[in-house]
Amino acid sequence: MAVIRDKMPAFQLFQPASTEEALGVLDQYGADAWVLAGGLDTWDWLKDRVKKPAAVVDLGGVSELSEIRSLGGGLEIGAMATLRDVIRHPEVSEQFSMLADSASQAASPQIQNQGTLGGNVGQDTRCWYYRDGWSCYRAGGNICYADTPTAMNREHAILGASRCVAVNPSDTAPVLVALDAEMVVRNSTGERVIPAQDFFIGPAVDIMRMTALQPGDILTSIRIPWTWANTRFYFEKARDRAVWDFPLANVASAAKISNGVVEDIRIVANGVAPYPVRFLAAEDAVRGRQVGQAVAMEAGELAINGVRPLRHNAYKVTLLRNLVKRSVQGAEA
Repeated sequence: MAVIRDKMPAFQLFQPASTEEALGVLDQYGADAWVLAGGLDTWDWLKDRVKKPAAVVDLGGVSELSEIRSLGGGLEIGAMATLRDVIRHPEVSEQFSMLADSASQAASPQIQNQGTLGGNVGQDTRCWYYRDGWSCYRAGGNICYADTPTAMNREHAILGASRCVAVNPSDTAPVLVALDAEMVVRNSTGERVIPAQDFFIGPAVDIMRMTALQPGDILTSIRIPWTWANTRFYFEKARDRAVWDFPLANVASAAKISNGVVEDIRIVANGVAPYPVRFLAAEDAVRGRQVGQAVAMEAGELAINGVRPLRHNAYKVTLLRNLVKRSVQGAEA
């Protein structure tokens, strides 16, 4: 087990004034560079000396990455916009209230003032074996310590595990998937736009990453189309502490309802898998039907198909079923 020294290793600190300048530094240092957003995930890694980058690129001085603006087809939120900026922005609260709600539950007020939306979706898993420096699969080893007979795995995955059972801890990530958001990523070769559903990846795709970001990439903004603006939203987060904590599980749903019938719906949960899980079968079961308790219960049962609870987290099966059930009932007109 790693010895926690609470002392950061030496590194070169760069504070660029533009995205182009930041990309130049990332090109120079490659995989030895670390992108710093709000720093709340970063400082844990560096103080515990688990991550030792040669260069840290602080994006706090790149003002263009903090803007929130309307586009022709929706809203664009800079990745460096703080959670507090997201919560207080009038268009976010009016058109996409679920995003403001999830950001307000993601952290304490102090952290909301410092943490960014890009940092919240890009943060690494909180599995203590991995973060304490154990040589697990995610860290390049050949074992998942959380998936052993004597492991402490109360907070780990019941879905989507492939060798690694660590979960994605973001509260805003499932909301962005439910809203059909797009993640704008830049590197020195250009820009690419990735659907939020594809931005978050599981261990079957790459066991050492939780997002599609590669060395040299910067998440510059998040685009949310007007498609789901001001529809019927539901967000709920289950956690140990009501004031602030990472999710044991959360759920986000967006529904278009006409005369009590669900025309379309998206249901996404996080904290139960290494990535936000969209429940297509549950959506199909609800779509085109009058919402009621029986339909909601059917959706909840479909959501837990294929679950694989570990020794200490079987409670998440019931939790997930009930969260999905309530997300459907909460969408009822």
